Amino acid sequence: MKILPDIEIIDLGLWLKKEKILIVSDFHLGYEEMLKEKGILVPRFQLKDILGRLEKILKKTKPKKIIINGDLKHEFGKILSQEWRDVLRLVDFLLKNCAELVFVKGNHDLFLGPIAGKRGVKVVKDYLAGDKLICHGDEIKKTKAKTIIIGHEHPAITLQEPGKKEKYECFLVGKWKRKNLIVIPSFNPLTKGTNVLKKKKFGPYVNDLSDFEVYVVGEKVYDFGKIKDLITP
Repeated sequence: MKILPDIEIIDLGLWLKKEKILIVSDFHLGYEEMLKEKGILVPRFQLKDILGRLEKILKKTKPKKIIINGDLKHEFGKILSQEWRDVLRLVDFLLKNCAELVFVKGNHDLFLGPIAGKRGVKVVKDYLAGDKLICHGDEIKKTKAKTIIIGHEHPAITLQEPGKKEKYECFLVGKWKRKNLIVIPSFNPLTKGTNVLKKKKFGPYVNDLSDFEVYVVGEKVYDFGKIKDLITP
C-alpha cells in the first residue's frame, strides 16, 4: 500500500520504490533464549516464521539494498548463542537476496559488531537515502531530511469483538516538526507490540499519537485512518 510518494508498505516491510531499498526493523533475535534463561519455555519457531515472511516480501520487491533498522538482536549485555546462530542464518539469507545489507544500530545492539563482522556487514548509527533518514528512533537525530523512518516503538493495535481479542502489527504515519514520520512495526512474531489505542505518546519522536494514520498489517494492509477517530470515548 502506498503511504507517501515512492514509499509503500509491503507486509511488515517498508519499500522505498525509487531507491529500491527494503527496510525492516526490530527482529529481536535471541528472544526465546532470553525467556528460557528466565525459566519461560516457548517453542523456537521465531526464525522460521521470520524467514518465511521475508521470502514473500522479497519476491514482491527484489531490493538492491536491505536495511535492518535496529534491534536485530535482543540481549543488551552479551551475545547469546542463539543470537550468533540466528543472526548469521538471517544475514546469509538476506545477502542472497540483495546487493548490500546495512545494519542501523538500535538500543539492543550494543554487541552487534562482532556478529556483523563475520559477514562484513556495515553497522551505522543512521542512514540517509535521498531525502529520507532511517534511524532506530531511540534518540533524536538532527537532519534536513523530509522524511524520518524509525522502528523501536513496536506499534500494534488490539481489535476486539464479543468473545475475541486480537493484536496486529501496524505502521504509523504522521508528522514530527513538519517532517514526515513513519514508525515501522516489529518483525518479531513473539512481540506484537504496544497497543496504539492505549498509548498517548511514543518515545522521543512522538508526543501525541492522535493525528497519526494507522496502517494495520493482516492478510493485507488496511488503512484504519487516524488514531483519534478510533478511540472510543
